[in-house]
Amino acid sequence: MPLAAKIEDFIARHRVLSHILFWLLMYAILLGRFEPFDEPYDPFIYDMLGYFFSMCYSMLFAYFIGYRILPRLLRADNYIWIMAEFLLGSYIISALARTITVHVEEPMVRKRPFDQEPVWEIWTDIPKLIQSYFIHAISLALVFIFLKLIKDQYAVNRRALELKNQKAEKELNSLKEQLNPHFLFNTLNNIYSLSVLNSPKTSDSIARLSGILDHLIYKCSSMFVPVEQEIELLNNYIELEKLRYDERLKINFHHSIDRNANIAPLVLISLLENAFKHGAGEEAGNAYIDINLTLQKDNFSFEIKNSMGAVVQDKQSHGIGLINIKKQLELIYPVRHSFNTFIESDYFI
Repeated sequence: MPLAAKIEDFIARHRVLSHILFWLLMYAILLGRFEPFDEPYDPFIYDMLGYFFSMCYSMLFAYFIGYRILPRLLRADNYIWIMAEFLLGSYIISALARTITVHVEEPMVRKRPFDQEPVWEIWTDIPKLIQSYFIHAISLALVFIFLKLIKDQYAVNRRALELKNQKAEKELNSLKEQLNPHFLFNTLNNIYSLSVLNSPKTSDSIARLSGILDHLIYKCSSMFVPVEQEIELLNNYIELEKLRYDERLKINFHHSIDRNANIAPLVLISLLENAFKHGAGEEAGNAYIDINLTLQKDNFSFEIKNSMGAVVQDKQSHGIGLINIKKQLELIYPVRHSFNTFIESDYFI
């Protein structure tokens, strides 16, 4: 999991703790700026209390802006009302901050009596509130707001990616649902033809079909499966088709893999099925299918070449089979795949 995702998950699980840690860090940074003051203040206590109250004011600004003002701005509500609320809220927080400083904080750190500003004077001295409290508090609050915006944007992007992946998975499942009945229909037709002829090969074909069904039902529900399983599926399907075509069809299947790897399920079998359907399935005479599968380092290649009669040349490159294959590749391997078809006078690749 990326570091940003781990941070987001931690904040989501420990929301209050993460906020406390952030403000403690800010408080520690402020304390690191300790500078001694002359009389009439106790410098250490003044800094401790002063920065503590500053943090409290900044927190009020941060949560007021981050959770009240910004969400409404992003929703494009009434901007005039939002600005009025921001100015009023900022004025109240600044005035409260000045009142607490004069009537709570300073009496705690002063070493001798002093004259206090009356409350009415504090609340009416707006220039002093802006210069001494608003600007300072808002500068600290902006750090929190900036980090919150980054976190929120990351969460939005992550959610959008999750929705995109969920949509892609649903589309893939839909494509598999289209492929499986089509594939099984052809296979059952083959077995039916053998049973009508009372062929001794019927039992073998049922065993092969059992292996194929095992793969379809239990092994291809994941986004990716081991390439060895797909090779086994291809072999079962080839042997099943051999029972149907006998000596009329020549099949050469060569595969070479240099390591274990996972690939998208049912893509290869769909290509093979297409070769049988539009090749040997529509040729009256002898036919052939050459299959080459290679996996070298990070490059995977699968090529099928099948003989083809003139009557099927115009429709070989169309149909639900190839269309579904293209959709699967676009969903699973965007910008990381190449799918090409070639038609010659008597064969199709």
